Amino acid sequence: MGHHHAHPDGQSHHHEHGHGHDHAHGAALLEGNGRAFAIGIGLNTLYLVIETFYGLATGSMGLLADAGHNFSDVLTLLLAWGAAIMAKKSATFTHTYGFRRGTVLSALLSSILLLLALGAITLEAFQRLLSPHPVSGLVMIVVAGVGVVINTATALLFIKSQHHDLNMRGAFLHMAVDAAVSLGVVIAGLGIYFTGWLWLDPAISLLIVAIIFWGTWDMFRESLNLSVDAVPRKIDIRAISEYLATVPGVTGVHDLHVWALSTTDVALTAHLEVPSDFVAPDRWLANIIETLEDRYDIGHATVQVERADIGCRQSQCC
Repeated sequence: MGHHHAHPDGQSHHHEHGHGHDHAHGAALLEGNGRAFAIGIGLNTLYLVIETFYGLATGSMGLLADAGHNFSDVLTLLLAWGAAIMAKKSATFTHTYGFRRGTVLSALLSSILLLLALGAITLEAFQRLLSPHPVSGLVMIVVAGVGVVINTATALLFIKSQHHDLNMRGAFLHMAVDAAVSLGVVIAGLGIYFTGWLWLDPAISLLIVAIIFWGTWDMFRESLNLSVDAVPRKIDIRAISEYLATVPGVTGVHDLHVWALSTTDVALTAHLEVPSDFVAPDRWLANIIETLEDRYDIGHATVQVERADIGCRQSQCC
């Protein structure tokens, strides 16, 4: 339920918390994902050790590139898990929105880590193209084949959550892409085994980098935007502005702000101007808040109603 405060100056405020719903939803998500994170981190750490060992033993750039990426996967899963736990912590007097923004920072850091790893892999692959190293195609096929299975299984653990949470999409993207990466290494191993073409190893590494970069850059841009309070991609602010302007009794909409509280929660504030003789009933305000949540997926809306004869008193309002 929202609450409505009438003020002596005729202005009124309406704030929809939605905390109970959000925390219950967050708790259910965290409980389901907690197991997924634990399994994913365990499997990938084990595979990281195996892949690094065989990569160094055989001198395979493909395996080492994949191991480097796997290391960033483990870090990403740890980051995302930590952020999901932080998001569940209650608000305090100093952190009035709680710690949900940690999920945005986790997604941003995760994408930066991945971009840095791609740079290192690219540099090494170009050096290998100029001076190829002998590698064992068979070892590449077997080790990377195990990777395809492990990464696909881990990605499937996050397939549901990734549709509505950028933080979970970070975890899913790392794992799904890594499954594709391992598949690429298997193909390179098969090529080297049957043809002896050593350039296939670094060439596949570069192809892998290109594929990962395409998915990572999009996540980097979105998480960077959310971290500087841009309107979340899924929100159509023009449609919201048009809706508010057509609410019966509203003569003007200004100071409209929409931003992300976390990778799943969206907040809105707006000033609605009404005629001098208009009295805003509780139901009228409640309908606006409910429509914003149901139609536009905004769980935290604060609406300020202003009478035309008084106007807005905030210096930055217009």
